[in-house]
Formats: sequence, C-alpha cells, structure tokens
Amino acid sequence: MAWNEPGNKGDKDPWGNKGGNDQGPPDLDEVFRKFSKRFGGKGGNSSSGLPFNGASLLVIAIIALFVWGLSGLYTIKEAEKGVHLRFGEYIGQVGPGLHWKATFIDEVYPVDVQTFRTIPASGSMLTSDENVVKVELVVQYSVADPYEYLFSAVDANASLREATDSALRYVIGHNRMDDILTTGRDAIRRDTWSELERILGPYKLGLTIQDVNFLPARPPEEVKDAFDDAIAAQEDEQRFIREAEAYAREVEPKSRGVVERMAQQASAYKQRVILEAEGEVARFSKLLPEYQQAPEVTRKRLYLEAMQEVMSDTNKVLIDAKNNGNLMYLPLDKMMQSSSSNQAEQQSQPPRHVNSSSSTAPQSYSTTPQSGRMSREERARQGRG
Repeated sequence: MAWNEPGNKGDKDPWGNKGGNDQGPPDLDEVFRKFSKRFGGKGGNSSSGLPFNGASLLVIAIIALFVWGLSGLYTIKEAEKGVHLRFGEYIGQVGPGLHWKATFIDEVYPVDVQTFRTIPASGSMLTSDENVVKVELVVQYSVADPYEYLFSAVDANASLREATDSALRYVIGHNRMDDILTTGRDAIRRDTWSELERILGPYKLGLTIQDVNFLPARPPEEVKDAFDDAIAAQEDEQRFIREAEAYAREVEPKSRGVVERMAQQASAYKQRVILEAEGEVARFSKLLPEYQQAPEVTRKRLYLEAMQEVMSDTNKVLIDAKNNGNLMYLPLDKMMQSSSSNQAEQQSQPPRHVNSSSSTAPQSYSTTPQSGRMSREERARQGRG
C-alpha cells in the first residue's frame, strides 16, 4: 500500500511525518545551527566537536590553494598545440610540454596539428555531356590554425566534407565522361583541389589541403561493357601511335644517311666529269698544233687510237674468207685467255736459279692486244716520215 493511500497511518511517509502529524520540511536555520555547534559552537569549543579557529582556517586555505595549483598542471603532446582561453577570451596558443593554467579561470583545448586526416567523397554525378558516372575522391588535410579550427565553425570537418562534395560535383559537371574515365583524371584532380581551396577560403576553417586523390571512375553498370571497349580502343590507338613514332625514329636516320650518301656520290660524279672534260679540252688543245702541221696523219692516228680503244675490250676471231674449201679459224680470244693465265701462274711462282752451262730457255711472247701497240710519238713520227 502506498504511503498516501487511504487507510495508511503515515508510517511510511518519506518526509518523516509519522502518526499523521505533518511538521513540514526541516528548518535550514536549525540545520546550520547544529552544524556550527558540532564544530565549536559559540565559544569555539564543544565536547563533541573539533577545534575551529583562525589557524585551522589558514591551514585549510593553504591546502585548498595547493590543491587548486596542482589541478592547473597539464601537458601538451608533441604533435599538438593548445588553444588558451581566459574567461572565454582567446589568449594565444600553447606549444608542446608541461604547462600550468588557472583552474576555473583559464581553459586549454589541445588540437592535433601534425596528423594527416582524410575525408572521402563519392557518388553518382552528371557530366557535361549528360552522362552519369560514379566517382570517388579522398581529401587529405591537416590543421593549420587550431583556434580557427575550433571556433570558426560548429564542425570544421563537416564543413570540409560538404565543400569537397560541392567542388567535386562542380568539376565533374564541367567535364566530359570520356575525359573523366581516361586521360583527364589528373586535370580533374587539380581542378577539384583548386575549387575546394576557393570554397574554403572565406570560411577560415584553419585547415590546409595536403593532397587530393581522385580514384578511378566507373560508368554505370548498364553501359560498363561498352565503355570498356571504348577504353580498349583508345589504348590501342595510343599504342599504334607510339609504334609509328618508334618506326619513324628508326627509319628517319637511315633515310638521311642514304640521302647524304647519294649527295656525296653525285658531288663526286660531278667533280669527275668536270675533271675529265677539262682533261679532254687540254688534250685537244695540245693536239691542235700537230693537227695543223699534218692534218691527214693526225686524223688517221686519232682513228687508229679510237679503234684500238674500242677493239681492246672485245673478242676477236680471224677467218680466211678466200679459202673456199676449208674454213680457217684462229681463236684469238682463247689464245689471249690462256696467255694471260700463264702469265699469272708465272708471277705467282718463285723465280728459279738457272745454271750458266745450261742452254738458254726459249722466250715466250705475249699475244695480248697491248703487245702490238705503238706509242703515239712513234706513230706520229712515222706519219711525218
């Protein structure tokens, strides 16, 4: 039965109202009076209390002051900086080490300023050519100004997350899907970084962007196969271009070498023809006085020289056309070849020592076309005679 139900005599009244006599809550003055009597009463002494005089108050004050002083000691770690406030007003920053603050007056908030933190951003976004692409981005940042990080925004991390998502959607919306999936990833990464810093500038969150990692983008699953084929074709195109460039770098030096060789050969041929022409001119210039002295002999000599030069490189066969019965054939070409081979063998063999008492060996005469030639001076003298 509850204490206030009918029939209860008040024995279980939580306020001590026993027997139904409601005396109300205890008097606070009576409570303080009893407490003061316990610690000395009016005369400062009590049979049941402790002494409570000026010396005791001083000791208690010193102990309280000592405890208050110890409570103000704090430590800032190596990777942290402390934001020092006095009655809520910003005083300055505290470096690593052991420090002291006035308890109940000063407050210090430590902030890690060396650790790199990450915030991911991802989602399906619309490109400039009205395609949907799934992108993922990871932003690495650190705290540059602890005071701005704590008090410039309600939650600096949440503000950075929203700014990252906004910057990423802006950049993706101004790029084509092919660039996002293939060659334009680095440009998108740099543009997102710049746009994120531009957005965060006015907010002064006290954060520094260390890096922006743009992860590989993916097309929607419905068109993934088609985009994989397109990417493979682009890779083949780049490979063919590199192969063509390599072939060009290989063929170009060879072509230049051939061109240089042909130019040098042409220049040498030109010089040779010029020199031969000049030699012919000089020869005919020297021949002119002889021609003027004996024209007939000079013409005949020139004719013989020309025939000798022409016939020296041809095979010659003599046939006796006057004999009607038998055909006389003299193979001069075979005789000339055998004679030249004999001369070559004799030159290759070492010389032999011949005894003086032995008979003289018969001399062999060459039948080469050069053996029957006369010098130009001898023929000229014979012509004059």
